[in-house]
Amino acid sequence: MSILEIAMASQIWARRHDKPRQAFDEGDGMKVLLRTAFTVVAFTLLIAGLNLAADRPQTIGQQPAPVVAGR
Repeated sequence: MSILEIAMASQIWARRHDKPRQAFDEGDGMKVLLRTAFTVVAFTLLIAGLNLAADRPQTIGQQPAPVVAGR
């Protein structure tokens, strides 16, 4: 069997054993929102941890704003 035949047979077998997709549920939206929020928080913590490990703590303003300094 060639690689193409194996790939096609694998796709056919996988489609036969797939479960049918259920309709979009009201709880699915909340799951997506929670997963997105968790991913953003985890990524933020990862970046903050990497900055701390590199001895470069992340600060919002490293220099005074020119408008505030000029007054």
